[in-house]
Amino acid sequence: MIPRVRHLAAAALSGALLMLPALAGIVPASASAAAPANRVFAIDMAKTDAQLKSVLKQWSPQKLAEAEKASPATPGPKSDAAGSAGNGKPVTLPSKVDPRDVEPAAPSSGGARTFGKVFFSFGDKEFWCSASSIAARNGSVVATAGHCAYDIRTLKPASNWIFVPNPGPDGSAPDGIYVGASVAVHEQWPWTGDYDYDYAFVTVHPGIKWENKNGEPTPVSVGKLQDNVGGQGLTILRKTGNTVHAFGYPAGAQPNGTRPFDGRSLKSCTGTTSWTKSPSFMVKYGVLLPCNFTSGVSGGPWLMEYNAGTRLGKLNGVNSLTWYSGANGVYDGTSSPYFNKDTLAVYLAAGS
Repeated sequence: MIPRVRHLAAAALSGALLMLPALAGIVPASASAAAPANRVFAIDMAKTDAQLKSVLKQWSPQKLAEAEKASPATPGPKSDAAGSAGNGKPVTLPSKVDPRDVEPAAPSSGGARTFGKVFFSFGDKEFWCSASSIAARNGSVVATAGHCAYDIRTLKPASNWIFVPNPGPDGSAPDGIYVGASVAVHEQWPWTGDYDYDYAFVTVHPGIKWENKNGEPTPVSVGKLQDNVGGQGLTILRKTGNTVHAFGYPAGAQPNGTRPFDGRSLKSCTGTTSWTKSPSFMVKYGVLLPCNFTSGVSGGPWLMEYNAGTRLGKLNGVNSLTWYSGANGVYDGTSSPYFNKDTLAVYLAAGS
């Protein structure tokens, strides 16, 4: 629990030029209805061949290089109209969800390279966040923040959504580009914008790499995500007081105006988790790490039992909100939704 005397303010992590408390009051006062418990929705992103080709056309090698040079932009606040999961379809899951840990998976060759960035559009605006590959039965799942995959303002999933694991600082994609096929969320995220549910698991298509053929960039299939880069494990119901390693690609300014990060390289911080709350973001069960991350790290993984040699551990959270006490001019911490059986159910919907 954060001492009240610190007067911490929270804000979304995916944006650039974010001055706290810029997004205070993001959840509308009219959002009073609660979604039924354990309602998990899978929402189509790019399912057909035509849609897949359209997304790949959007993120040409030149476009990705330009995107890497830019700072992440901040998705706006939720509209006053709360609602259901848009065109999502309810996912039927077993009545009892087994809470046992999911073990991490190594790639078919080389070391794990699960950390990466996601690029996407909300309407006509483009954004990027951090993310990671996670081990799953279908070998094709990416874990990120809910606000990096589903727009609670419009009740629609992101369009043109891709995952680039192990991105190069020049916008290259050495391990492929993976287009989002569908996104699984708990209904509380689109229903109320509750940041206790600010996580998403995206099922992706087999990856492609751009190759120059006859003078033109041509997409060539490279296979499944997990085979290529591996996948982090998953652990839930771990409460607090745990040592956690958080990762992401920070890019935005600190509250004092300094810019220690450029978003082109992976950064990490390690700390011990504690409970936190934020009424403005409906956070009742959030967990907090001391960390000076800035915008751009949204969706980056929190890993327990992390092995620096294998670069694998067990996912126990994702960067969601950043916290600032005003004491030193820099952010004090980052928080994640608490991973519980609801989280596991959303993961299973994406990975089966």
